[in-house]
Amino acid sequence: MGQWVTVTASDGHELDAYVATPEGAPVGGLVVVQEIFGVNEQIRAVVDAYAKDGFLTVAPAIFDRYEKKIELGYEGDDLKKAFELYQKLDVKTALLDVVAAFGKAKELSGKGVGVTGFCYGGLMSWLSATRGEEQKMKPDCTVGYYAGGVGNVAKEEPACPVMLHFGGADSHIGEDQINAVREAHPEVVIHVYEGGQHGFANYGRKEYKPDAAELARTRTVEFLKANIA
Repeated sequence: MGQWVTVTASDGHELDAYVATPEGAPVGGLVVVQEIFGVNEQIRAVVDAYAKDGFLTVAPAIFDRYEKKIELGYEGDDLKKAFELYQKLDVKTALLDVVAAFGKAKELSGKGVGVTGFCYGGLMSWLSATRGEEQKMKPDCTVGYYAGGVGNVAKEEPACPVMLHFGGADSHIGEDQINAVREAHPEVVIHVYEGGQHGFANYGRKEYKPDAAELARTRTVEFLKANIA
């Protein structure tokens, strides 16, 4: 089980972050960036699981700039509220919150740090690789799951190794976005999961695809350990 701490972004904004500590010395640090549903049960489970893999893991609550303690489900009024909050998000300030979590992961682990994330968090993982140095953050690697809008920033230059996971049946992310990254950066590791929809790696969503989720997670852990540990 992890615990909640407070971290401070470079603009003075204080936000909550969920931190899970591994047993024994960490193999590295890791930032997990949420979907548009907050640092909810599923995201905390991801954080706890990576801690079991040996990573000192931190998930920043990037909705704290607009409303505290956001934990949403995936249907009905929760889904509606998630999209309302999503409209308020600004990648510039969200990146400041990721940087704050990155600093905490580095401080507590004393090792290299990677960034991973899902949906909006997947996009933030890509931007951590391409824009992190502007904020004095250089991840050892990043991994993005179904990074919405990544095609719009595909030509940005990553400063570290990157892995991206996409669902082959994702109605939110077209093949044109995936190809934009492929064409701009052949060195980026891209995996596409046949039949996988948006959110295929989240066990709390109806789109969950266990076989694809497990394969993606195995690949992610191997990639993180190869580049961080």
